[in-house]
Amino acid sequence: MAAWPTASRTRVATNSASRARATGAPVPPLLVTQGDPAGIGLELTLALWHARQQVTLPAFVLIASASAVRQRAGQLGLSVPIVRVVTPEEAVAAFEWGLPVIDHGHEADIVAGQPSVHGAPGTLAAIKMAVSLVRADQGRAIVTNPIAKSVLYDAGFRHPGHTEFLAALAADGPERPPRPVMMIWSETLAVVPVTIHIPLRDVPLRLTEALIIETGVIVDRDLRQRFGVAAPRLALAGLNPHAGEGGALGHEDGTIIAGAVAALRSQGIDARGPLPADTMFHARARAGYDVALTMYHDQGLIPVKTLAFDDGVNVTLGLPFVRTSPDHGTAFDIAGKGIARPDSLLAALRLADRLTERITAPGVGVP
Repeated sequence: MAAWPTASRTRVATNSASRARATGAPVPPLLVTQGDPAGIGLELTLALWHARQQVTLPAFVLIASASAVRQRAGQLGLSVPIVRVVTPEEAVAAFEWGLPVIDHGHEADIVAGQPSVHGAPGTLAAIKMAVSLVRADQGRAIVTNPIAKSVLYDAGFRHPGHTEFLAALAADGPERPPRPVMMIWSETLAVVPVTIHIPLRDVPLRLTEALIIETGVIVDRDLRQRFGVAAPRLALAGLNPHAGEGGALGHEDGTIIAGAVAALRSQGIDARGPLPADTMFHARARAGYDVALTMYHDQGLIPVKTLAFDDGVNVTLGLPFVRTSPDHGTAFDIAGKGIARPDSLLAALRLADRLTERITAPGVGVP
């Protein structure tokens, strides 16, 4: 795997400061959404701000219910001043002495670890506000805390998931929403599942040459434009064992996937495969590519979560703004107990900061 842009604490810590020094203008903060208020998102955000001097955070503003944040801080015994702000610009000035919160205005009586549909309006409002602010250049990127889709579905939510909701909010008028692509990123391994949250039995039916090509084009473009990889190398996994064993174990590898690889290469994209998935993820194999495109969810997420469980980041490619998220769920079973680890949220904040380091002042968009 090629060397990604460095994730050293020194560089991440100096991005925002160097931008401010260079322009003399305040640097827009990152926009953090609350996630499900009964989950661990609020406490992870509180814990990171509380430890900001030790972990060296980029400035951010939390979009949430200020009273819910204050209540969770009290429950966990964290001495965190909550500063209600109206604009992200105010948040930058307040960040050093208090956790800036833009209140979304939806109050609900929520207990940590007890998911409730009453929390859904606030969860969705935070996401909508974040998209509105980032598109108005009042924030550099969105970092989303985990949501519970089942809770949102019970409240009438009609989108397949978090990412599709963000894509719909990013659409310009009646035009087709941008096609979002999920990448789980870490310094050790980056993977993109071509099909995501569908039953395994449906994967061969949904997997098409066009889908693989579209995914590969988006991945190649975003790695170049946002990650600074000059010539991305894409490794495509086979669908079947041994990449089909010459057709003996399935035809999809030699037709659909091989056809997509040929089409991508004809567009000047360094794509290779289909490769047997069982030999793609050891250290020597990873040195030969920058990102692995896998044909279904667990084919890619099992290896990346095995290698980088605590610091993997969910990055949405294909959107007109940067969005990152911790690579874990709401963890209702441990919410409110103060034992959840903030490593993945910290990695998501740092990566969002790095991917937007060329933004030098409000009004300057993501390339």
